[in-house]
Amino acid sequence: MTRLFTRERFGRPQFLAGALLLAFLAQAAWLVRCELRSSDGPSAPEQARIAAGWRQFHGGGIAGAPFPDPPGSLPLEISQNGAFDTQHSPLLSLVTAAPFLAWPQRLLNEEFSPYWRWLPRLPFLACGVALGASLWYVARRLCGNSGGFLALTLYCFSPSMIQASAVWHTEPEILAAWGAFGAIFTAIAVAHTLYAPREVILWNWRRIVLLGISLAIAVGSQFSMVIVVPLALAFLLYLAPIRRGAAFTIWAAACFVALAIFFATYFFHLHAFSEGMRHASFWGATWRSFTLFGVYRQVGLQILRACPAFALLLPVAITTYFVWPRTRYFGSTAPGLVALLLIGLGMAHPSVAGAGFLLAAIPFLLIFVSGILADLMETPIRQLVTACVWGLLAAYILWSLLALSHIPRG
Repeated sequence: MTRLFTRERFGRPQFLAGALLLAFLAQAAWLVRCELRSSDGPSAPEQARIAAGWRQFHGGGIAGAPFPDPPGSLPLEISQNGAFDTQHSPLLSLVTAAPFLAWPQRLLNEEFSPYWRWLPRLPFLACGVALGASLWYVARRLCGNSGGFLALTLYCFSPSMIQASAVWHTEPEILAAWGAFGAIFTAIAVAHTLYAPREVILWNWRRIVLLGISLAIAVGSQFSMVIVVPLALAFLLYLAPIRRGAAFTIWAAACFVALAIFFATYFFHLHAFSEGMRHASFWGATWRSFTLFGVYRQVGLQILRACPAFALLLPVAITTYFVWPRTRYFGSTAPGLVALLLIGLGMAHPSVAGAGFLLAAIPFLLIFVSGILADLMETPIRQLVTACVWGLLAAYILWSLLALSHIPRG
């Protein structure tokens, strides 16, 4: 116990990060409260996820593989092919419906609706907090305390991240974003451990399981997020060039774990799983989007909506990256390239999947920007840079809170 509760694990930085995450959770909970007070019931997509998950938990068939309802009765947000969900595995439906298992069925009535209507949002609120904690941990390791707190502050007051965690008039892409972030940086962490003089496969079993879980969450939440599987392998092979055999073995083991978890979301029904995979859209990209100016404009607006401070911080970070060689290291280049790839995939997917890619790109952009600004804070003009950055953050936080205060309360 004394080794667990140390100042390195639970010191001032951890408590400050916890305070920021509590502020994030409070904002997301406020959005949920406002929506529940202004609507009479769950939205059509949420109702479909709850019903599908509830049926699967009670042996009524696998969620979305196929839907028992007529195609015309399902919301437009659900992409279908032969009544099969082409974009999602049963994972989203199971996660949405799971909290109802702990709620007495006799209390699922109108009288207690102010309480049970919170249940399907709880898992996604938890995912939003978990993604913020993961972002802070990674950014702090890569960029130091300044970079870590800058990234976490930008995240905790990001309108898109708050909205996605609250599932406020949007699809629950936060689960796919968390899975993609975890898969990439777990792969990077595993690659760095390959230089240790140990039996790498057995020693890394915890990280193998964690990588497998991350891959399963990412792909299970959005089939087209399968792109993170080869990306994880690419990072493993690049970062451990002298131990590529071990790196490939670890990646294969993690893929096996992910496949087992993925199969488990179908409750080990082989026929439903095989049919679901046959109808799944793992690609669906169209390169025609890159020829349309409106797509670039819309993507730019989505990125600025996710973090309005990007309007100033992104140009500064990109310019500094190309002008100052010190900033061109792996800790800034890797997240920048992953963010660029995800943004490109978001542009190439005009369907629901595009929004998932764009949301998943935001945490990587936050690390890229925070790392470069942290480097600028160590230059001779650090006082000016620090004053400008924290002044911008104060305005950003105020703007976010004022925007929340104008949300209709029902």
